[in-house]
Amino acid sequence: MINWEKAIVRSLHALRLDTMRAKFVAFGVAAAFVSTVAMTVMLYGGSRRSLSDRAGTELRGVTSDVAREVGVWLDQRLYDLRLRASPYVVSDNLARAASRGGQQAIDRLRDYLASVRQNLPAHDGLAISGQDGQLLTSSGSRTGLRLTPDRMNNLRTRDALVGEPFWDASLGKAVVQLVVPIRKDDGLFLGALIAKVNLDSVRSLLGELAAGDGSRYVYLITEQGRVVISSAGNPADVMKTTLPEATSRELTEREGQTVVQSRGGGREVVAVLRRIPQLRWAAVAETPRAAATRAAGALRLRTVFLLIGLLVAVGLLAYGVGVVITLPLTRLTEAAARVSAGDLSVELPTGGSGEVGYLTRAFNTMVSRLRERDSQSELEKLSLTDSLTGLYNRRHLMGTLASEVQRSRRLRRSFSVLLADVDKFKQYNDTHGHLAGDAALVKIAEVFRRTTRAVDCVARYGGEEFVVMLLEANMATAALVGERIRARVAEQDLGLGSLTVSIGLAEYPDGGETPEELIATADAAMYEAKGAGRNRVVMAGTSEPLPQERRTGRRKREA
Repeated sequence: MINWEKAIVRSLHALRLDTMRAKFVAFGVAAAFVSTVAMTVMLYGGSRRSLSDRAGTELRGVTSDVAREVGVWLDQRLYDLRLRASPYVVSDNLARAASRGGQQAIDRLRDYLASVRQNLPAHDGLAISGQDGQLLTSSGSRTGLRLTPDRMNNLRTRDALVGEPFWDASLGKAVVQLVVPIRKDDGLFLGALIAKVNLDSVRSLLGELAAGDGSRYVYLITEQGRVVISSAGNPADVMKTTLPEATSRELTEREGQTVVQSRGGGREVVAVLRRIPQLRWAAVAETPRAAATRAAGALRLRTVFLLIGLLVAVGLLAYGVGVVITLPLTRLTEAAARVSAGDLSVELPTGGSGEVGYLTRAFNTMVSRLRERDSQSELEKLSLTDSLTGLYNRRHLMGTLASEVQRSRRLRRSFSVLLADVDKFKQYNDTHGHLAGDAALVKIAEVFRRTTRAVDCVARYGGEEFVVMLLEANMATAALVGERIRARVAEQDLGLGSLTVSIGLAEYPDGGETPEELIATADAAMYEAKGAGRNRVVMAGTSEPLPQERRTGRRKREA
């Protein structure tokens, strides 16, 4: 030990600070002193800050949030429109609209728009136009959607257009027109999908972001200074408001900076503007200067009380920590000895903070993981699988199907669903008993597991029903897999006899665009298989036996 370390030890011993408890008391007092000095400096510095800087900090945060959230709002609406403009049913019928039989194609487009509008409540009007901008069909007779030839030409080389906001008297709402192109798979421009979107959700968003003491006001303006929507006031009257040119120019030129301006009646406000990159709009947040002054005074008062409370609290804790800190250390030492002897039932109370508290929690976590290592994997398996067969359960299947529908819709790929039901299982169960029935289901489940790929999702749907999601498999591939399963189940020796399965097949998206629709389609095909004599595979849309099934039947008749 070097000389200065020896000197420190001697000084601590002379001051009776050589014990751990005394050291914590001393360090606590020092921390209280340092905290007091730091808070005093912060209070002094805060009291010298100008009002504009204080208000600007809050308003800049509000305008940044508004610009970001409105940008997200617009991106989501445009994404929804692009998603609805991309299906083959849109481009195909739009291409046929100008040809013979075009009225039927237009009717299909009208029906499609009606179904889309039900899923997009914020869209008060939808329409489809041709390459020349002529309106072909819409979701209603009063949509008020129009496109000029110039805007149609502009849309050919862009992925979206945003119109100027306006007040729709028929709806009594502020709206904006959004347009996305409709193209064929090769990129050929066919027309446009037009939407009239109300700004109610934007107004609600502004109200939430403006929430505070009630004095803050948030609104959106165009490049010309016309107010689009605001957090308060009548929307119809708000859209008639236009900021003076000098006012809007000053805000724009000093974007992101605090600006003190005068409003009507000599009222002074502190305002900040932030442009919205996705739009030719800007977000403005302002608050009365007098309200900001009151807020600054209240802040200083709260800081003083906080400082006093901190001094009292730290002074009390400085002694309490010194007294209490040795208790968990003693417990931790005893518990470590028990664990080293092989006793894993140790559980320490998790209290305190800092290194000792962290060490206690880490110790408990270590012991808990040792105890739960084996049980954790079993619990996870039980939450996802069927307890009898070991296959995935129905809840996991529906979640996997929902994810695959989203992925296949995005990548425009297909996959198939196979639904199998054990034939005459109730009769087998009644004859041989429930234990024999359970054993048969286990063996049949093993056939499903061995016959499918690792990437496929095999689940017990309920009772004697099984469902297989065949990833990126068309109907022909699903038919081969289904026939293989059917044949192997029929050949399976169950000890007390044999069973067969009837299988129905459905393919996404022809068999349905949701997990429920796909399973319902496969279920209907399975019942067709049962009605045709059981022990067969039927594809959705036909009750004809598969080629493998006909050859099997012919060999049996010849035998």
